[in-house]
Amino acid sequence: MDFLSADSLPWLHQAQQRLRDSMLAGRLPHSSLLLSSPGLGAEQLANWMAALALCESPAARPCGVCASCSLLRSDSHPDYHVVRLEDDAKQIKVDQVRELIGSLVLKSYRGGYKVGIIEGAEALNANGANAFLKTLEEPSADTMLVMIARPTHRLPATIASRCLRLALRPPPKKEAVAWLENHGSPGQNWDAALALAGGAPLLAMELDTAGIAALEREMREDVEAIAAGAVDITLVADVWVKANLGLRLLWLENWITRRVRAASSEDISQQTAERVRLPAALLKPKIRALFELLDAARDLRRLASTNINQQLALEALLLGGRTALAK
Repeated sequence: MDFLSADSLPWLHQAQQRLRDSMLAGRLPHSSLLLSSPGLGAEQLANWMAALALCESPAARPCGVCASCSLLRSDSHPDYHVVRLEDDAKQIKVDQVRELIGSLVLKSYRGGYKVGIIEGAEALNANGANAFLKTLEEPSADTMLVMIARPTHRLPATIASRCLRLALRPPPKKEAVAWLENHGSPGQNWDAALALAGGAPLLAMELDTAGIAALEREMREDVEAIAAGAVDITLVADVWVKANLGLRLLWLENWITRRVRAASSEDISQQTAERVRLPAALLKPKIRALFELLDAARDLRRLASTNINQQLALEALLLGGRTALAK
């Protein structure tokens, strides 16, 4: 685990300093909720937080060289535990949660902190979330729990309200481009990549910028044809699944988010549109349909790497969202 990679992401420095100050004051949080869209380094920050708590150096922490840091680097630290979606699973199972809780209540193997990280915490099912309540209400000594979730997380308020919230936001475009030019492949169109990635530098770095303009044109044509009922959705879904499904879903998320912003006359940035909080009766049907389609697109992108039937899932998404796609 390269937990020091967080130091190379300047947009994380403010959160890192806040946590360092808390540690120096003896108030390192028992539970934290990192709210982040993909590509902003939430996993790197969570691992850095684990290293901050587990490091055994009497000086600057994390030092990267002590016995505890060495164990972390080799992914063999006995007091470090990670929970994430298992292969082919759509939810984090309650048994995974109980196993994590069981590890955190035990005495530390190295006599220091115990750390648990939950990646994709919005995938916790109701039983799993409820299992955490007692742990959050009565945390054992020297324990740190870090949950990573989208800004649109589905965590119950009883869970989220008991955590220190750290919201990660994309850096200003100029800073993001400068970082990408120093760390990414040369000759890339980083402006286009950042636009598609919602401003997230790490996600932009993974994109093939050469084909973004063509993808943009094709997606606009497909969305217009779907909205007009002028194309067979089965054929569209077949093309999307066979060619850059993840990028197409990312483009769709951004397109829907812009539509939400236009329909609600609010300043909502790409990939940060919150779920509808108002009673359904008070919302314009159009905005409600857009939010429902946005949620479905995000869920499908999250599950696209599993063994779900992507073709059928995408057909259902586009058929159900045809009204929302119409202008």
